[in-house]
Amino acid sequence: MKKWSVVVILGCAQFVMVLDGTVMNVSIATVVEDLDSSVASMQAAITFYTLTMAAFMLLGAKLGDVWGRRRALVIGSIIYAVGSLVTALSPTMGVLFLGWSIIEGLGAVLVIPAVAALIADNYTGRARITAFATIGAVSGAAVAAGPLIGGAVTTYANWRYVFVAEVVIMAVVVLLARSIPQAAAPRAVRIDAPSVLVSALGLVLLIFGMLQSKTWGWIIPAHPPVIAGVAVAPLGVSLSAWFVVAGAALLFVFVARQRRLSATGRDPLLHVELLQLLQLRSGLGALGGQYAVTAGLFFMVPVYLQMTLGLDALQTGVRIFPLSLSLILFSILGTRLATTWSPRRIVRTGQVVLVASCVVLLSAIDPELSGWPFGIGMFCAGAALGLLASQLGNVNMSAVTEKDTSEVGGMQGVFQNLGSSLGTALIGSVLIGSLATSFAAGIAQSALPDEVRQTVSERTAGGVEILPAASIPDIAREAGLSDADAVLLARVYTDSQLASLRTAFFGLIALALFALLFSRGIPNDVLTTAGARRRAS
Repeated sequence: MKKWSVVVILGCAQFVMVLDGTVMNVSIATVVEDLDSSVASMQAAITFYTLTMAAFMLLGAKLGDVWGRRRALVIGSIIYAVGSLVTALSPTMGVLFLGWSIIEGLGAVLVIPAVAALIADNYTGRARITAFATIGAVSGAAVAAGPLIGGAVTTYANWRYVFVAEVVIMAVVVLLARSIPQAAAPRAVRIDAPSVLVSALGLVLLIFGMLQSKTWGWIIPAHPPVIAGVAVAPLGVSLSAWFVVAGAALLFVFVARQRRLSATGRDPLLHVELLQLLQLRSGLGALGGQYAVTAGLFFMVPVYLQMTLGLDALQTGVRIFPLSLSLILFSILGTRLATTWSPRRIVRTGQVVLVASCVVLLSAIDPELSGWPFGIGMFCAGAALGLLASQLGNVNMSAVTEKDTSEVGGMQGVFQNLGSSLGTALIGSVLIGSLATSFAAGIAQSALPDEVRQTVSERTAGGVEILPAASIPDIAREAGLSDADAVLLARVYTDSQLASLRTAFFGLIALALFALLFSRGIPNDVLTTAGARRRAS
């Protein structure tokens, strides 16, 4: 393939965008301690980083059309670098949330669609397939390298240096962006502000409702917020359910408005008729499912390794290394297989292996997560994610014509980050919610004295926070428990963490099975050219 320089520059930008989704997961315990915060706050920061991107990605794609894709890449890279710098210097979780979850996310909404569109602008035929496969492999490598980079930097230096390095990389991207040819000229497109607000608010309400379900409950109120002494649970239903319903309703309004704008000859934020293309719909759905499983896995395993087993960031990265290694290898292998296997065959193989891997991981769970079956499960999960990463970008972009590449790039970003947000919110909620349930049941069945059980139940009535298992005996002694009762309480808590991990893995299996439904419309022939594949359902 000629013009490797373009894909290298864009690959660097893509690497940073994806890296941020996994690099912090292995540093959760360190960041929580450094900023005097909690795991729940870190879950919110991780979720809202991807949610910000999902909510405004369509706007970013439109701005790429208005400003020009190269200019959007430059502006987005500058904003992202500013956010990384704020994050690196953050003294509190609130500042980290602003820099990482908001400012970086807003920069990424310009960069991610521009990367996809500029690849489509600069490559055709087999070269385009290779370029998109390369970007997919880079994304896979970023997912895989995140835990190792984050673990090493956090252990031997400070997690803040990761974000300093991102500032440097994005500065290099800005300097080299001038050398990227831009085939598509800027277009005079009117951006519909109500569409931006409705879509963003709908996604935020939907994901926030899922995120808070671990505290408020899904439907039956568990621990609702209290305002002026009154528990907020409208009509006796959890506020989480109302948020989810309101978010879904706003997204329905958004789709209806896009249809109305198109019918009246005005510019919609999203041409929803593109989703009638079976190939595109299937590719986007599979992409969202892939990132949901990835985000869920990369949240719950590091939390258990660090908070229960007490491993540091580097040890956590090493435990995840089998997945990291196979993800990189099979991203490359998937690129090679694309010359002889159809995308559907590769994607379905990856999805089936992913389901099987989650089952193996569930069956292999033990208190230390150190057995060879767990390592094999992680390796196979990485192999599956690598195969998916190598294919789905080109499947989506080859479904449309040149004029729609920027918009489809934005749609890819939406589904990628919406999947990540859903995966972190859902699996995190299952993990934390099941911890509370398991701990309450364990306390009730334990040999602790009645007054101790009553005291513990009262103090955990508002939910159970994920804490280092090693700290539980000291906390119990400070609360007045005897040494024997403190040890017993710690054992109950550790058993509850293990039970909640099993429940979360079961949820991951459900997500992986659901993702299988989207492979029906993936092309069943070898893609030898990258043109329009308008396969309507």
